[in-house]
Amino acid sequence: MNAQPTPPSELHLEALHRYPVKGLSPERLDAATLWAGAYFPGDRLFAIENGPSGFDPAAPKHQPKIKFLMLMRNEALARLVTRYDADRSILTISQDGRCAVEADLSVPEGREAVEAFFAREFADALRGPPKLLTAPEGFRFTDSARGFVSLLNLASVAATEDMVRSPVDPLRFRANLHLSGLAPFAELDLVGRVLASKGGVRLQVSKRTERCAATNVDPATGLRDLAIPKALSTQLGHTDCGVYAEVLRGGRLEQGETLLLEPCEVRP
Repeated sequence: MNAQPTPPSELHLEALHRYPVKGLSPERLDAATLWAGAYFPGDRLFAIENGPSGFDPAAPKHQPKIKFLMLMRNEALARLVTRYDADRSILTISQDGRCAVEADLSVPEGREAVEAFFAREFADALRGPPKLLTAPEGFRFTDSARGFVSLLNLASVAATEDMVRSPVDPLRFRANLHLSGLAPFAELDLVGRVLASKGGVRLQVSKRTERCAATNVDPATGLRDLAIPKALSTQLGHTDCGVYAEVLRGGRLEQGETLLLEPCEVRP
């Protein structure tokens, strides 16, 4: 007699975020339309190259994040507030409460204005001239070559707060989807499992997300004030928190909706 499958678990989509420029500020969304096999829409479209990286837009390959300006080493990035208007290709960078740059990234002059800002404001962090890189079609500047959509379990964030004995803003983890309904760190056991929305979106969890020192930076102040990877390693024996997923079937996701964890296939 075959065992009966476990009923699907319900998860709740609490927030959606995209990060148009790698290392810069998030943009919260009410909804997003995903496509099968594609990255999260509008995410990691651009990166600030920290000196020549060897990136070739004609033959794009995943590059380690050390080749870009990044929060892991350049915490002052968190003090910038950025917004990207995709319809007009306009990137706005605010610093200390004022607009420092407003540039059209579709033209050389706009890209040069952004590069000049980082050359001036991050001179001490640069290994060479900064260059604004644009992701070619079908490529993104994600930390992981398989980082199509990143998911964060808010219960894991709450457990991390207990470890570091301090409030932890979920934005430290720079994920696309914030989820509730799982036990702390239960997302790490979901590799290979599928999450499905009532509208038909299907996401297959592909790998755990290993955390780096970028999570130590407060996204509001830009201060390096916690030691999250160290706490995870000490308490759990690893630095994983959150997971990546691939889009099996596209569709629209909205904040507040329910995702079902599909039951595992039961074999005789």
